Amino acid sequence: MQPFLSIEEFNELLTQWNGQTIKISKLELDDLDETIVALDHISYAANTRRLDDYEPMHALQLNGTGNIQTDTASASQVLPSSLYEIPIEDDSLYEFDGTRFLISTTRGVYKIELVK
Repeated sequence: MQPFLSIEEFNELLTQWNGQTIKISKLELDDLDETIVALDHISYAANTRRLDDYEPMHALQLNGTGNIQTDTASASQVLPSSLYEIPIEDDSLYEFDGTRFLISTTRGVYKIELVK
């Protein structure tokens, strides 16, 4: 079993995928969404002016063009902006098994893998 990564280790490994196409699978409350992104670069955002607890304090931003496929949609949709945002928390867990990343938060689980 692989140990959990620090956010720094996670960032260092994921940054190596810049310039490649990735698939992000989000499982949140029995809802599965999949997004394909041509990853340009990775950034982070801090939201210190949140209106409520639903807005994340921190976010991982996967920047690049892409499209979304939800389990209720019959066709894919273009990302509304050129980034995919994953809310992260101080207690989020980061894993990498050599082929895919897992991010576990209180809201859901995100899987990031290369598209072959």
